[in-house]
Amino acid sequence: MLLSRRNFIKSSGLVSLGFVGLNNLAARMAMAAFQPEQTLSVGYGPLVTNAGSPLSLPKGFSCKIISQKGNSMADGLLSPGAHDGMGAFTWKNNRVLLIRNHELSPGTFGDGPYGVNKALLSKVDKSKIYDFGKGEQICLGGTTTMRFNEEKQQVELEYLSLTGTIRNCAGGITPWQSWLTCEETPLRKNELDGSLEKNHGYNFEVKATDKIKLNDPIPLKAMGRFVHEAVAVQPGTGIVYQTEDSPDSIFYRFLPNVYGELQKGGKLQCLSLKEWKSADTRNWPDLTTDKFPAKKQYTVEWLDLSDVEAKESPLRIRGFEQGAARFANTEGIWYGKNELFFACTSGGAITKGQIFRYVTSPYEGTAREKEIPGKLELFLEPNNTEIFQKCDNLTISPWGDVVICEDTSNPRIIGITPKGETYVLAKNVGFPKSEFAGPVFSPSGRTMFINIQSPGVTIAITGPWKERV
Repeated sequence: MLLSRRNFIKSSGLVSLGFVGLNNLAARMAMAAFQPEQTLSVGYGPLVTNAGSPLSLPKGFSCKIISQKGNSMADGLLSPGAHDGMGAFTWKNNRVLLIRNHELSPGTFGDGPYGVNKALLSKVDKSKIYDFGKGEQICLGGTTTMRFNEEKQQVELEYLSLTGTIRNCAGGITPWQSWLTCEETPLRKNELDGSLEKNHGYNFEVKATDKIKLNDPIPLKAMGRFVHEAVAVQPGTGIVYQTEDSPDSIFYRFLPNVYGELQKGGKLQCLSLKEWKSADTRNWPDLTTDKFPAKKQYTVEWLDLSDVEAKESPLRIRGFEQGAARFANTEGIWYGKNELFFACTSGGAITKGQIFRYVTSPYEGTAREKEIPGKLELFLEPNNTEIFQKCDNLTISPWGDVVICEDTSNPRIIGITPKGETYVLAKNVGFPKSEFAGPVFSPSGRTMFINIQSPGVTIAITGPWKERV
């Protein structure tokens, strides 16, 4: 959708609160004029569009494309396209490891790692490809891993680290130095004209390492088979919270049997509200249910789910039958300090997005949880596209702000302070028809990394982060 020129406003009591075309990038962006926007009361000040930059950024900030679709990687393959979720990890010698998702569908070889004619396929051990698709619809989703030199602001190493999956959308980092990558698909074995060899809709784990190798593609089946979007892990317990990209989704929690060893199984649950069974949080204008209020906390109850591989029916259907709360396209999620935030891309009275906050119990996941249950609140629903719209991937900055990406034309990166004040951090001017994805900060807090999904670029942003008003 097309957006009008945005200015920072006051509303609702809040302070306004591929590879195709890359060769022409410099020429197209050099024509961009110096265009400061209205000064903001929070954030880093007005955005500035400088010639040659793919992003409009506040004064003092700069960015650099560090990886792009089609690059030759250290394993001899091509850097895939359709960049999506991403995680960052501390690495030796002051380096940063980045693990990045690729939201690729089967058979899309022009965006894949093997080339249009599959000429590089022989470089990969077939046993490391989760679903070979009978050679006709080879599944091309997966992850790449990059080693980044933060001093020089450049990638030193890049390789394919997981392959053979479908539409790896977002995911999440773990405290044990791995990335959980999520398949955003319900496809089953024998679908796509009988070409698929395995079921899909799982999470897979990718270890953070700079050793060039493909991870064994082991689906974490106990975590559920559904249209996965993203995950967030509670550091102390290893509990994994999961989102589902469906217009009528439920919110999941996975209690592992063994901390840090998700392949050993566990219990899958979904969120329900004690005071409001079968609550519909979406607030869509055509619904006859009561509106879900903002800034009001509800007591959370967790319901056990069976048939976690959804052999009988989609998991969310059985969740609704048990009284689970209903959400509108739960997508980005990130764990902060004793709380997590997640985005509902199509929620709200104008269907342009909501941000929810879940405050964990001090006894989260234990028998004593009922003594002090967790709490859920609708943190922000501005219903004003000037503030944000279609919030998708998100992260939490080192200073505690929620940072969200817009999934729409002419997208922005939006910051949200703990008080609910919003500000614009960046705008996509280089590839305005593509969404932002995968926001994440380096462990040092010096660099923010962001993906532009099409034509497939990863960007590093640096600047005076500590100077936020």
